[in-house]
Amino acid sequence: MPEITPQDDGLPCSDVGAWAEEKYRLVRLYDELFSTGMKNKWEIRVYIDLYAGPGFARIRGTNRLLPASPLLALEVPDQFDQYIFCEMDRDFLSALEQRVRRHFPSANVRYIHGDCNDRVDEVCGAIPSYSKDRRVLSFCFVDPFDISAKFATVRKLSIYYMDFLFLLALHMDANRNLPHYLAPDNSKVEDFLGLSDWRGRWKIAEGQGFRFPRYLAEEYSRQMEELEYLPVPWHKMKQVRSDDKNLPLYQLALFSRHALAYQLWDQVLRYSSDQGELFEG
Repeated sequence: MPEITPQDDGLPCSDVGAWAEEKYRLVRLYDELFSTGMKNKWEIRVYIDLYAGPGFARIRGTNRLLPASPLLALEVPDQFDQYIFCEMDRDFLSALEQRVRRHFPSANVRYIHGDCNDRVDEVCGAIPSYSKDRRVLSFCFVDPFDISAKFATVRKLSIYYMDFLFLLALHMDANRNLPHYLAPDNSKVEDFLGLSDWRGRWKIAEGQGFRFPRYLAEEYSRQMEELEYLPVPWHKMKQVRSDDKNLPLYQLALFSRHALAYQLWDQVLRYSSDQGELFEG
């Protein structure tokens, strides 16, 4: 598929920091390795984007446009067999539909309007049914601006053969808002981790010298292990930092039940750090 060069089309765009360019580059590389690598191993490959956005992103303070995650997943050489895009903002979803029709008119796309935590059953219902002769593998990208993706949502999706790539907003949201989230009546972290006793566990971890972002990351990994995903240590999560002050913003964390996915992810990270050949042996 040809790469898209975004042009201002008068439709809404999401507003992002310049650091988002690195995120999109990593996601695009993994999309390509996943879709091509799994093409002859599974009958149906599904791409799911739970926070799809409008398809184009504008770098804050500039007129520079970037294709965002849904369009990046569509432009891979070996397209996924089906795409499921969930977005809460109706105007964003409408813009995404128009851009997909313009650039990828033949793609098999299902659009779901609403908060993915509320519409997870509809997302699940859009995944093709699995059978012995019709095996289905899904790749789910979870890219919220904060820690709003509930673990109950992830748990429902995990009953399928599904890999996840999460943006864990552990610095830009969780760490900045820790005093607010510690309030007894605030359930944000409890919903994010799926743990009602997280405050007591955090107190113990804090006493052991842990910082809050790492505590959350390791708890999240343990929760994914409960869903039979392979463990992902802190140092295997890709940290993305801000451009202006070089402050940590979030971790990109891949979770799969199969070691091959981590080999592909390592290849992406190696390429992004040394600009080596993406498809090297």
